[in-house]
Order: sequence, then C-alpha cells, then structure tokens
Amino acid sequence: MVGLAIGDALGYPTEFLSLDQMTARYGTWRELELPFTNGVALVTDDTQMALAVGDALVDVTRDAVEPFSAATLEPALRAHFVKWLHSPDNNRAPGQTCLTACAALERGGPWQAASVLGSKGCGANMRVAPVGLVPGLTAEQRAGAAQLQAALTHGHPTALAASDLTAYAVWLLTHNCAPVELLPWLRHYALKSRTTYHSAWLGDLAQRAGATDPSAYIAHGWDECLRALDRVEAALRAPDPDQDPCAVTGAGWIAEEALAAALYCFLLFPDEPVTAVRRAAWSSGDSDSIAALAGAFAGASVGATWPGAWSRGVEYRDQMRVMLAPWDTGDTGHAASPRGGRGARG
Repeated sequence: MVGLAIGDALGYPTEFLSLDQMTARYGTWRELELPFTNGVALVTDDTQMALAVGDALVDVTRDAVEPFSAATLEPALRAHFVKWLHSPDNNRAPGQTCLTACAALERGGPWQAASVLGSKGCGANMRVAPVGLVPGLTAEQRAGAAQLQAALTHGHPTALAASDLTAYAVWLLTHNCAPVELLPWLRHYALKSRTTYHSAWLGDLAQRAGATDPSAYIAHGWDECLRALDRVEAALRAPDPDQDPCAVTGAGWIAEEALAAALYCFLLFPDEPVTAVRRAAWSSGDSDSIAALAGAFAGASVGATWPGAWSRGVEYRDQMRVMLAPWDTGDTGHAASPRGGRGARG
C-alpha cells in the first residue's frame, strides 16, 4: 500500500504533462523525486479509493460473524465509496465514472443500476490492490471481491477482468512469486477464468449490459486482458528502459492498459522499486495510475525498501497502517505455479 501511494504521489504532478514538459521541469526520468507539499507527498483519488476498498474489506473481515460474500461486502463498499464522494479531500481530479456511479450508489437501489456499464476506465483496478492482501480468502472469494469492487462503478467486462488480474498479481507477489514467473501465472489464470461469470458476486450485471450469455460477456474482458499481456511479453523481449512505457503498452486510461503499463515498468526493474515507479510516473498517459499499480507490485514483491523520507512522508501513511493491522498475520505461504511447481522464490 505504501508503494501504491508513493507511485501515485510521484505520478500526480506528471499526469497531464508531455514528455518534453517533464524533461524541461525535472531533467531526466531517473532523477524524478517525490514531491512534497508542506512535508507531505500528496496522493490522488487512486490511493483514496484504494483505502476505501481496504476499509470496506476490514469492516467485513474483522470479527466477522457472517461469511465473506457479496451480501456483506457490497454495503460496506457502497458506504465507503459514498464517504469518499463527499470527502473534502476528494479534490484530486477524480474520474467522472467514479463520481457518477458513487452518486447513484448513494441514491440507493441495486448496485448494478449504478454501474456505468460501458466504462472500463482504470478507476476499476487502480484501487483493487487491498483485495490481494486479505488473508484467508478462497480463490473464488478473492476473484469475486475484486470484480465486485470494480463493477460498482465500472460495468465493462474488461474492467472486471483487469481488476481480478491486478488483485491476483498482488496476491502472487506477496506469496513468493518470482517476478520472472509473474506473466506466465497471470496468463494461466486469465485462460482458466475466461468463461467464469461469478453470478453470486455480480448478479444480473451481464444481462443489464445487454449480454444474453454471461460467459461470453466476461470472456470479452479476459480476451482484452490477454492481448494486453501479449503486449507486455513482446515489449520485454526487447526492453528499452528509456522508451515511454505508454508507447508499447497503451496510455493507461483504460483498465487493461493501466495494468499492462504497470506490469511492464515493474518487470523492467523487478529489484529496483524506486526506478520502477520513476519509469511509470514518467509516461505520456495516466501516469499516477500506472505508477500507483507499479508501486503496488514492487511493494508486494520486495517489501518496504522505499527511501525512508518517501515512506514516512506519503499522505495517509498512518491510515494505511491502521487499515492493514488486522491482516498482518505474517503468513505469506507459497503460490503454486500453473506449471505444477512452486514459485522460484518459494
């Protein structure tokens, strides 16, 4: 979570700048420093909404007396999304889809009616990392929760699939997955999940989106994510660290491109988290979201290796610590490889 916030804060001032403007203002991407305002590295709605998801998850898992399900998670997500909507700190250029859907959630009724069905913006998966950190969930619960938190605002199947993949990547990396193994595991997961519509979590969302076959509806999202993974794999076969990540993976304004760009930056520098988030923030597209996800992957993989001033000064650090305390079990376990073995770092 600290890595996510650091990436977000690093990309906040670069998001709407051209590469030439970044060069004129900051020098080179390898010199990019975390900006502080009155001693605080300010984040955007990416981190704020990740905290909303995390707080909702804590609400339904701490001292839980009911099973973890859509019936328990959806009201908690709705409450925290509406709280974010009205927060005085919600002034960091939030996405229109999130604003529209959260306002509809506040009005009540089925959450599916609030979802913006045609949107696959990266707002769906920029905030999903906490789902990958919750201990004790089954694979179905983790997938269902990841897709549900996305679907409350973004109803396009690619938004759901990309969020599921993002949460799974965080889970893999915190369970001793070697970065070199990450893309094969994600591809295996996407192929295995391709026609699975989690009706217990999504209800009639597919029908509301006009799909006659829920399996075909969700398969469309997974297919777009698989093509995004293809682009990452192709770029890593001939990596160019000095090339704009968005030039090879897409600009990141939509969910599968944000995931792809973040994976590419992380996998360029799997053992250098600061370099990975600098490369992600210095990009021509949705820099804060790309860097936030890259920071989440880096933090999940290598742990707390950020510069001390960065990790201490990032906004909401204390809130993150309180949020994560109930999940800090120390049990990382081992992730099983899709090829039948164990992770290289296991």
